[in-house]
Amino acid sequence: MLLPPIHVNFVILAIIVLEIAIFFNQFLFFLARKHEKNRKYHMILSVLLILYNIAENLFILPDPLIPVPIMLQNILSESTGYFVTMYIPFYCYKTLELKGLRFHGKYGFLFLLVPVGGLYLIYYPLTNDFDFVKNYAYYLPACYAVTALIASYRAIRSKYKEDKDKKGYHQRLWIYWAVVIWCASPAIDLISDAEKWLLGALFNNLNFLLLSSFFMVKSVRKFMEERDQLREAKDTLTEKVKEKTYQLERSNEQRTNALVNLVHETKTPLTLIKNYLDEYINKYGFKEELGIVKNNIDKLNKDISNLFDLERYNKGFEIYNHNQVANFSRILKDNLVLFKNYCRNKNISLQENITEGLMIKADPGAVNGIVVNLTENAIKYTNEGGHINIELTTEGNKIIFAVSDNGIGITRGLHERIFEPYYQINSEKGGSQGMGLGLPIVKKTVNDLLGEIIIESNPENDPGTKVRVILLKHEQQEKEETNPGYNVNNYAGLEISKLSIADSIYDEKKQTVLIVEDNTTMVSYLFKKLSPKYNVTVAFNGAEALLKMREYPVLPDLIISDVMMDKVDGFKLAKILTEDPEYKHIPFIFLSAKHTPQDRAQGLKLGAIDFIQKPFSSDELILKVSSVLENTAKQKHAFYDNAIKALKTGGHLDFKQKDTTSKFEKNCKAYQLTPREIDITKLISEGYSYKQIGDTLFIAERTVKKHVQNIFEKVAITNKVQLINKLES
Repeated sequence: MLLPPIHVNFVILAIIVLEIAIFFNQFLFFLARKHEKNRKYHMILSVLLILYNIAENLFILPDPLIPVPIMLQNILSESTGYFVTMYIPFYCYKTLELKGLRFHGKYGFLFLLVPVGGLYLIYYPLTNDFDFVKNYAYYLPACYAVTALIASYRAIRSKYKEDKDKKGYHQRLWIYWAVVIWCASPAIDLISDAEKWLLGALFNNLNFLLLSSFFMVKSVRKFMEERDQLREAKDTLTEKVKEKTYQLERSNEQRTNALVNLVHETKTPLTLIKNYLDEYINKYGFKEELGIVKNNIDKLNKDISNLFDLERYNKGFEIYNHNQVANFSRILKDNLVLFKNYCRNKNISLQENITEGLMIKADPGAVNGIVVNLTENAIKYTNEGGHINIELTTEGNKIIFAVSDNGIGITRGLHERIFEPYYQINSEKGGSQGMGLGLPIVKKTVNDLLGEIIIESNPENDPGTKVRVILLKHEQQEKEETNPGYNVNNYAGLEISKLSIADSIYDEKKQTVLIVEDNTTMVSYLFKKLSPKYNVTVAFNGAEALLKMREYPVLPDLIISDVMMDKVDGFKLAKILTEDPEYKHIPFIFLSAKHTPQDRAQGLKLGAIDFIQKPFSSDELILKVSSVLENTAKQKHAFYDNAIKALKTGGHLDFKQKDTTSKFEKNCKAYQLTPREIDITKLISEGYSYKQIGDTLFIAERTVKKHVQNIFEKVAITNKVQLINKLES
């Protein structure tokens, strides 16, 4: 078992290899689970024990064949085991969580370090008396070992009584008996040297194997507990997710059913309103106001029908009966009669290439929906002067319906999103954009017909969009009739584009209202209600409003704005105006379909004096506008009067001059000057420049000059000096 010339203990070598393997195993686990501090303490014990076995048990020392001094061999052979023993109290204190071993865990190593260090590292090198050191180095550590073992057992018993943990108590006893074996290792010296290495391997390493086995068992049990906890947590989480999902599905289904019922109930009164309105127009004649009402009822009816159809699609219901034959060519031609009229109104050229007699196995209403939605979108998103091309051709057994335009186009990232319900492309709406339901229904219809819809558009390279719908062609059999069951609607959401609204003619005697709204019908309605009493200027989004405020002769006395608009919305417009010293004094009213408390709070925080929800009462709005403008006028006049009085009381005028002021005002009224002209004249008499007058009265300098020209004409003078002399005389 010994390999000459150096005597190696192969049993210890095998144990060292095993301990190294245990160390690396613990090290890998420690890297993965650094929060387990006990594993770190066990790794330190492994390293100390490996060093002990290499120095004391691997070689039979002293060995003259090893090129190390005999004295150093003796010190290493006899002292390294004590360093492991010094660590044992601290290890037990930390890993067993025994409060009763706190003193031994922190200071127990001193009872070993002092005698062992003093004898082996000081006395032996000085005296070279190895027999004395070897015989007497055990006494103090042995006495301490007995004390530490008694304290350990008491601490384990105390822990058991505290926790009532019988399993934990038995596990700790394992470690306790391992420590007992370690403390009994000095008895090896009583046995003959021939068997010392074998018994050393048994006693000095058996404790470590016991500790390791305990620690491994404890780790495995902990892993199993964590696994069980994870399984339990997973099962609990799965159940909670299922329960929550069920609640959400149930809630969503209830909301969907409520929405479908609401839509269904709405269709009946809308149908009655539409029919009675048509009868009224046929009986008493068409008027523009009735036409606007009819168009908006048709639009509402169309949106509600689309919403109802989409919800039925989502619930798995069939909304079309495709077991019939439809004449695709006839349906397309009938619709184009109406669409050509819309294109003429918008100055758009429409070209067609329709193959006659193309049949398809589908519900005529479904085919009509495809034609209307795709053609309507092309007209909506094509600017004036543009062109649209509509084709209906065949390719083998396929029908290809294609609509192309040179409008705004659709970026590649939106080719799929436009088929999502309620998604809308951010563009110039002009009041005609719907709810984003048409294309999703077209997509679902094409899928039901086992067809394909393809978007071809890349506005970064070329303007415009081409949409192709590919469907199976049907060969009509003899005696097989086509179903004409479809209606060409008189309204396709495009009549609104015919409305053209210009600003009212400026009248200096009237106050000015700026309307910012993207729905042209709503703009037209507000314009008609407000223009008899006020100057009304309009803008279709916030960007246009900012431009209009710079171009119009005067700043508006009030702004009425929608919230949801393209380019610059209402909230952003209000923020821009409140941060600009030239515009921040203008009162602001929001008029919006957004109605949540958060929306209202945001609008009021931006400085709006009111947030009116659509639908609203026109009488209430007009009264509110009148009240705001009257209060604004009173505040301005009070401000001007106070400013002029403050200037006069500063020592520039005496009592007689106050009398003159009274004559001054009478002369102004005699020459029929307006209140604003009187204010400007007063400031001219005080020596203000045109720019200072504009800043004081919150109007542009060019507006001041225009007012001054009117004043000179009314008073029949040519300069400021003549004006002051004539009005104060």
